[in-house]
Amino acid sequence: TISGFSLSCSLSSFGHSVPLKSVSVEVGVQGHVASVNSTLQYENQESNPVEAIFIFPMDSNAAVYRFLARIGDVEIEAQVREKEKAKEEYDDAISSGQEAFLLEESDESSDVFRLSVGSLPPGQTASVTVGYVSELAVQADHALRFCLPAVLNPRYTPAGTQELTLMGKVPGAQAGDVPYTLSLTMDIYSPSSIQSVESNCPLTPLEFFSQDKTQAKVSLSPGHQFDRDVELLLYYSEPHQPMAILEAGQPGVQSGSLMGDTVAMLSFYPEIHVEKSSPMMSSGEFIFLVDRSGSMGCPLNRSNDNESRISSARDTLLLLLKSLPLGCYFNIYGFGSHHESFFPESVEYTQTTMETALNKAKSMQADFGGTEIFQPLQNIYSKPCLPSHPRQLFVFTDGEVGNTKAVVDLVKRHAHSHRCFTFGIGEGASSALVNGMAEGGSGHPQFITGSERMQPKVMQSLQFALHPVAKDIAIKWNVAAGMTVNPLSPPVNMLFNLQRVIQYFQLTEQVCMSLHYTVEDKALENKLGFSMKPKTDGSMLLHRLGARKAIVDLEGKVREGDDKSAKERAVELSIQSGVSSSYTAFIGVNRENKEPVQGPLLRRNIPVCQPMMLKSKRFSGVLQTFFPQFNYSTPCIFSILWPTSHLQVCSEDPMLELIGLQKADGSWDLHKSLTSILGKKEEEVTKASPGKPEFSSVWATVLAVLWLHGHKAESRDEWQFVATKAMTWVRRILISPTPFRKIKSLCSKNLCFRV
Repeated sequence: TISGFSLSCSLSSFGHSVPLKSVSVEVGVQGHVASVNSTLQYENQESNPVEAIFIFPMDSNAAVYRFLARIGDVEIEAQVREKEKAKEEYDDAISSGQEAFLLEESDESSDVFRLSVGSLPPGQTASVTVGYVSELAVQADHALRFCLPAVLNPRYTPAGTQELTLMGKVPGAQAGDVPYTLSLTMDIYSPSSIQSVESNCPLTPLEFFSQDKTQAKVSLSPGHQFDRDVELLLYYSEPHQPMAILEAGQPGVQSGSLMGDTVAMLSFYPEIHVEKSSPMMSSGEFIFLVDRSGSMGCPLNRSNDNESRISSARDTLLLLLKSLPLGCYFNIYGFGSHHESFFPESVEYTQTTMETALNKAKSMQADFGGTEIFQPLQNIYSKPCLPSHPRQLFVFTDGEVGNTKAVVDLVKRHAHSHRCFTFGIGEGASSALVNGMAEGGSGHPQFITGSERMQPKVMQSLQFALHPVAKDIAIKWNVAAGMTVNPLSPPVNMLFNLQRVIQYFQLTEQVCMSLHYTVEDKALENKLGFSMKPKTDGSMLLHRLGARKAIVDLEGKVREGDDKSAKERAVELSIQSGVSSSYTAFIGVNRENKEPVQGPLLRRNIPVCQPMMLKSKRFSGVLQTFFPQFNYSTPCIFSILWPTSHLQVCSEDPMLELIGLQKADGSWDLHKSLTSILGKKEEEVTKASPGKPEFSSVWATVLAVLWLHGHKAESRDEWQFVATKAMTWVRRILISPTPFRKIKSLCSKNLCFRV
């Protein structure tokens, strides 16, 4: 694992540099989809020509479709070729002194790219533009999230030396010393009115261009230092509105091909109604897999250096353990360079097993070294599933692994036996890993970045796991005779309440379609009709997203080995659509320059600039692939930078202290620890009890729930299952239950208790 030193964000080597001058980003949002063009401007200030090697991350769901390079006044539009042929063409070009560009996707992870800029002459300026499209992720509060990773910041290290491992020789750059500027502009077109746009960075005021507020523009405020992820949250007035968008094929392209036919994007938000009398699922096997590698000792976010990722994970485990229903089974795994579990097998959820797990969780530290998730997953899958207890797997990680595709494939192979919910913690978490595992395991991914709390997102996923899901999903088309509808997306196996599902199809005529599914043996249907009037703006945005979905599906079949022609079809589709794949690359050569570039060619290797990524085993694995001649075995220094021995294990949050006192059956005992949180004396609370002394636990439980309602209403998402379990216990204990309103009134009257 590479140590966590910050490198200079110029392209530097032995006092020489090819500094990055500016980064300019233009974003166009259409509903739930973003089109992005990022332009990076460089200048070679050395006396010899250089070959610059850039490595940067990309959203795993993004479809990279454009790679444009400019050297001086010459513009080079790169083309997609089969990867080995593209590399040969690139090597031939730079060996003959031609200027050339190569953009390729990592073999290990679809969210890491390598960009090679060859034979950049002395004193020459160069810019590269990478264009891609991606779907915007839906957040727990229904916002749509766009993220521009700070890890696009490149650094230079010369090839053939040990500078990548001996980082102390390279001058560091503080956040305020980043030697380039970032500008970002976003144009938004929404199907419903735009309510607001929020960001972790200063923005210009939102500017509207239509009376119905469906068109708007916003930009980063001038002077932004690109030292952290840039995140924008878009809020629409009707975020769950189903919609269908049609996009015409490319003019002049033969009908019957993807780029020649119309493509439809269908977006649904099924609302699954759960009867109020329907009990929360009391069966299930819940397995929590927690990353305990060194990087989990890093601060959770920049605004709070005192809370580490592992401490937040501990608090989250407390909430989860208190929220589980009686009758289920559970186990907790920690993983790093090795793995261990709290119990040899999953155990029944009781007061004893809950207390044992809580005591073990309190001592969890980020002390397991590297990040090896494949082995613990194999261990979990090797254990037989429990009859009548569906397996639910919750994975917490900062996403820093080196074998992403192998891990995702492993989850897919066991998709029939479990659901997988994932949580990417902190900036730089691999979207390929977090999204891939959740999609492969028919679960739901969540990302915790910036100043976000982990707990609300985890509890939302627990709600998905505990409530009924839609199964037997089928999309039925009402089509005219002779019409064909070809799916571009893999089939959807499960749907959660108000979870967005987007599907892409290649079609030719006017259609009507419906989404069919079952919930608790009840057949349901959503209909959506639309006419064949596709938009013809020439962006081909939907075609490229659909192509990317199909390519990823084909790549998975290649790795599984069950489709011999899948690789050939993936390459063909990638070249036809101009969308990147792991088997192809973008290649561009400046053939207008008749004068070969003179002088020895110096290679400059540029890893990412985000310090957190530098500690990543995922990133070091990618470097090992791209630069196998280096040794990436420097000692881990996480324990020095973020010592775990002094971390607070016990939370000072009164809500978590209160929840920590709850018993496995959902009740609280009436004692001093509880009443001190309520702000009352034990004698005072006991005297005010409206019931008999033997019902003191009922009284204590009701008070605890009312305290949560009155003092922590804004955190309802975090304690809702705790409260539900508590009141279920109260109703079960009381043969003639006192009405909740009466107890609430007594609390206010006798204890001056705010509710």
